Amino acid sequence: MPLTCSLDEATVVITGASSGIGASTAYALARRGADVVLAARSEEALHRVADRCRRLGGRALVVPTDVTDPDSVEQLAARAAAEFGRIDAWINNAAVSTVGLFDEIPVTEFRRVVEVNLLGTVYGTKAALRRLDAAGGGVLVNNASMLAEAAMPYQSAYNATKHGIRGLADTVRQELRVTGRNNISLCTVLPASIDTPFFRHAANHSGREVTPPPPVYPPELVAETIVRLLRRPRREAYAGGAARLLGLQWRLAPALVERLFGWYTARTQFGPGVRLDATGNVFRPDAAAETTDGWHGRRWQLVRMTAFGLAAAGTAVGTVAAISRRSRTGRG
Repeated sequence: MPLTCSLDEATVVITGASSGIGASTAYALARRGADVVLAARSEEALHRVADRCRRLGGRALVVPTDVTDPDSVEQLAARAAAEFGRIDAWINNAAVSTVGLFDEIPVTEFRRVVEVNLLGTVYGTKAALRRLDAAGGGVLVNNASMLAEAAMPYQSAYNATKHGIRGLADTVRQELRVTGRNNISLCTVLPASIDTPFFRHAANHSGREVTPPPPVYPPELVAETIVRLLRRPRREAYAGGAARLLGLQWRLAPALVERLFGWYTARTQFGPGVRLDATGNVFRPDAAAETTDGWHGRRWQLVRMTAFGLAAAGTAVGTVAAISRRSRTGRG
């Protein structure tokens, strides 16, 4: 079920709204006249995002929120409902990451990534469902990542949480259906690599500069995907053609694509610069209301390499699938 009102009458809560995809989504909604409730740890950055939302034509409420604290998330929902009278949509977007080999990532950082990404989504979902139901229905969107379907090396904590978010959404969606709460839609968005400050802000134990594996898409692509989901909810939606292609390949030949994708991302997610161990924004906020981080050059510089790699993987997957079909036909 879509929103029960038009976007220019809707109130939308966005976590992780102080930069990147969250800020871009806030701007996309503000252009359409929506009331946006902006949540994140960086209060100053939130106010900068809110100011731009107002200039774009929407109303904006800033609610500094630590999504690892269920009471803080509950207060976010209460403030939003008190200010605007109702909540029509909720977007769970807050995320952090720690980069490095699994056995070299500190346990404290791994736990914190789980608390922010997965438990933050749990607390947001719990707070949202009751308010959406009270409003007569609405849409809940969880920002997962294409890594909710696939996986890449050096991102064990992030991969695990995004897989968990997808599984959580699948389960809650079933529960909504079997209990007759069809007035609430639960959607999962699966973006490819996006040009945001996320990679620069990640905790880093790799010894190298972290960069997004190409092709890298602008955050506005994800924002527009989320807007479409609010208007026409779907179970899942990819953002970026590479995410859709990888998902298809992973389903057809998971073992083969796991090897190919692991080889590719191990060579493309690091830049030439040397980096000392750092905790990034895992424990402390450092957002500055930036939506992008200047990765467009990398997108075009390596697009041929990416196209070649994906084409090679696609050919291999197609071959394996064809052999598998012939084998089954022969046995039949």
